[in-house]
Amino acid sequence: MTVTLLVTIAGIVLIAAFGFVGRKRPVTDLAEWTVGGRRFGAVTMWFLQAGEVFTTFTFLGMAGLVFAGGVASFYALPYVPLAYIGLYFLGPMIWRRARARGHLTQSDFLADFYESRPLGVLVAIFGVVFLLPYLQLQITGLGLAVQLATGNTTSGSVSIVIAFVLTVAFVLWSGIRGVASTSYFKDVIMIVVLFILVVAIPAHFTGGIGATFKQILATRPDILRIHAGTYDSVWFFTSMVASAIGVLFMTLPHQWPALMSAASPRALRRNYVFLPAYSIALALPMIIGFTGVLVLPAKTTSNGVLLALTNQAFPAWFVGIVVVATAATAMVPAAGLIIAMSSVIARNIAPVRTERGQFRVNQVSVVVVTGLALTLGLTRPDLLANLLLLTFSGLDQLIPAIGLALLPRRLVGTWPVVAGLLVGEAIVIWLTFGTVYSGHVNVGIVALAPNLAIVGIGAVLERVRRSRAVGPVPVAR
Repeated sequence: MTVTLLVTIAGIVLIAAFGFVGRKRPVTDLAEWTVGGRRFGAVTMWFLQAGEVFTTFTFLGMAGLVFAGGVASFYALPYVPLAYIGLYFLGPMIWRRARARGHLTQSDFLADFYESRPLGVLVAIFGVVFLLPYLQLQITGLGLAVQLATGNTTSGSVSIVIAFVLTVAFVLWSGIRGVASTSYFKDVIMIVVLFILVVAIPAHFTGGIGATFKQILATRPDILRIHAGTYDSVWFFTSMVASAIGVLFMTLPHQWPALMSAASPRALRRNYVFLPAYSIALALPMIIGFTGVLVLPAKTTSNGVLLALTNQAFPAWFVGIVVVATAATAMVPAAGLIIAMSSVIARNIAPVRTERGQFRVNQVSVVVVTGLALTLGLTRPDLLANLLLLTFSGLDQLIPAIGLALLPRRLVGTWPVVAGLLVGEAIVIWLTFGTVYSGHVNVGIVALAPNLAIVGIGAVLERVRRSRAVGPVPVAR
């Protein structure tokens, strides 16, 4: 066993240990397990919600996106702060209604507002389907990191199994409190590692950050501007908009347990004031990506840029620590995804109404969804690769339903919302997998237009039908 692999496995066990100690008392009901009894303060909320933003994809992918597309990767910097400006106002509103009505999931919120359990079931199904490839991404991302660091495919597979068996174990034991406790460790090790890498890697290869950008200006100025091609200005703007409105309108099901676990609206507002500062961390792997542009061969796998540079600049034991940080950015977000998926299965899909029955279904669902993603990640790693394109575009189609549900009263019935949602999802799937679309506008934005149009037309038709049912107002004589 290599030093890198030994440090990696020890770190994975340590991450899980933090998850196990998160439990304060035996968890016997879904409310405590999913939202922690709604008792988290601002500090815990900060780490918990920040953990949703920084995943394996951003840890490895940001450096890779710079390597492939240059400054087009900067689309990721503004969308989270922009969304949190809106959530400063919308988050407390959602929290108050969820607390008053006993909501635990996104589907609870929508089913209650529209008074339609079938809508809740439909939204829950879409949530599970679109989050499954996102969960698999965390699994395959961890395996890729270990494989690149050790040069051994078997080591990657072994690490995946160990990491996600332990993740399932601490999620079953501690619920969202385990996710919160591991988030502390994840954020600390990730920030420390990134600051070391962003200073040491440019210094090792080019003489420092300033020297890196001087060489970029001299030899590759093209990557410092958004130009024609895959990552053009249209791709940049629409990707930023699609991501921002997706976060703003809480379209990702795993955003909801974290928000509803807050102890008060004040904790949420304080959190949304300081959370944008966390986006600064996204810029650190981007700087590493610019160094990679100068140093690594053009054929280098983009997602392996950060680890390829680390392998060349550091001893094996520190490479292991970097992989542990990568493992943390996989295991902690994965735990949040597992909680969201199992909760909507238990609360909104399974025909079980008792609290005890829902809790049992939830526990089984944790094992099933993780086992499915783990099996596919090991045996068919490319099977869900294209579905990842649907995660954000597909979930953005929930924006009309959620946006209207934030209003004080219902302006549109269930059927226009369902019709718009189904048409939007069909268009996303058609454009993603078909051959008719080759544009650079984000597919989620393209599909959202007819989705909104159908909801609007449906609202007008409903109003016309109601006015006809009432009939003309009699004239007094």
